[in-house]
This record gives sequence, C-alpha cells and structure tokens, in this order.
Amino acid sequence: MAERKPIESWLTDMDGVLIHEGTPIPGADAFIKRLRDSGKPFLVLTNNSIYTPRDLQARLARMGLDVPVENIWTSALATAKFLDDQRPGGTAYVIGEAGLTTALHDIGYILTDHEPDYVVLGETRTYSFEAMTKAVRLINAGARFICTNPDETGPSTEGPLPATGAVAALITKATGKQPYFAGKPNPLMMRTGLNAIGAHSETSAMIGDRMDTDVLAGLEAGMQTFLVLTGLTSEQDTEKFPYRPTKTVASIADLVDLV
Repeated sequence: MAERKPIESWLTDMDGVLIHEGTPIPGADAFIKRLRDSGKPFLVLTNNSIYTPRDLQARLARMGLDVPVENIWTSALATAKFLDDQRPGGTAYVIGEAGLTTALHDIGYILTDHEPDYVVLGETRTYSFEAMTKAVRLINAGARFICTNPDETGPSTEGPLPATGAVAALITKATGKQPYFAGKPNPLMMRTGLNAIGAHSETSAMIGDRMDTDVLAGLEAGMQTFLVLTGLTSEQDTEKFPYRPTKTVASIADLVDLV
C-alpha cells in the first residue's frame, strides 16, 4: 500500500466537529489557532445554506473561534459556483435564506418566479406550502431542480428539524424529477472548496462527524478522512457502512497535534 503524503491542508465540518448546539466543542479553539499559526490552507465547511460566510464568521467569533470569512465554505457557495459554471448569468426561483440568495446575487443571477432556468431549494426555517407549490409548478414547466444539500434533518435545541432533503423528496414526489445536490456528499463541494484555497486532494484531509456526508465526500474527493465522535455518528454506526474513515478519533482535540 502506497504511503500517504503529509497533510498540507485541512477541511473540517462545522456542526458536530467545531460546535454543538451553539457551544464550541473542547479543543476546537486550539485546533483553529494551530491551523492559523501554521499558515496551512484550511476551510470550515457546512451543508447549511441559511447563513452567509460573514454571518458564520460572527457566529463562530462569539464562541471564541477566529475563522476568517475566506476560510468558510457553504453548500450555498458550492451551489452558486456550480450554477455559474453551468449557466452563467441565469435565472432562478429560490426557496432559502440570505446565505443562498446572497451567493446567487454575487454570481449575477436574477431571482425570479417567471420562467426561471432553475428552481433552487435550500435550507430555511419557514418552508411554506405556497413556495413549494410554486416550485412544483415551475419544475413541471421545465425549470431544472437544484438543491443545496441532501440532509433530511437538521439539528436544533428542541430536536431534529425537517431539512432540505426532506422537502426535496416532497417536491420530487409531486414532479417525478430528482434534484441535483451540490453539497456534501457530492465531491463537487470538496473540489470547489479545495480550488478556492489552492489545495490538492492527495495532501488534504477532511474532518467530519457523519459517515454519509463528510467521510463519503472526503473519500470520493481523494482525501484522507477523520471521523470525530462528537456529532451524529457513533463508533458502532461506522460498521453499517461499506467504507471507513482513515481514522476515527474521540474529538477535534485529538487532531491538534497533527496540524
């Protein structure tokens, strides 16, 4: 077996790795500080498309995690990059929040419900029946169906919430059209992120708390993968999957010395 190259750049998921329900996970501050002191390229990733990178920077800063805006990569940014490559200057009907609408505005997209090129579904806390009905009708009329991420549930302090993947399933059932998911586990999100920081997959590592998104995306993008047990996946859960992370650790604190 070929020896792995040294890790020169790091990608890490946010929820379940660095923070949990609004509080930092022990060791997250030391990990981010070590990354910044090392000068190595890094990205904090999230499949959540609600917030802009600036919003997330402020949110992390309140928790004592100093992450520059340019080191934050969201499924909304990955979706915008994909659409800009596919159809520059296009039009879209969007169900989502500022993180998604801002990303699409920034690439020059026009947001409209009049014969849009795409229906783009993202995360929101206020999915409306009216908006979903409009999305169904526009897709049936020929708009292409794009989703920021396939997560079926999202975390909250009260318990799991229906997320983009669950709403996408409803729209698919009503239209017969499957969406294209731009976020994890699509390796496209990882590759566009790596390109954004000038990194290469063979010398990069992905840290996550989920086998089905983080580890799978890292694996398919050709990176080393580290699973932390501070989020949704337990060590027993890993046995259910036909693939394995490069290494499983208790938390982000165990990876500080690898940077």
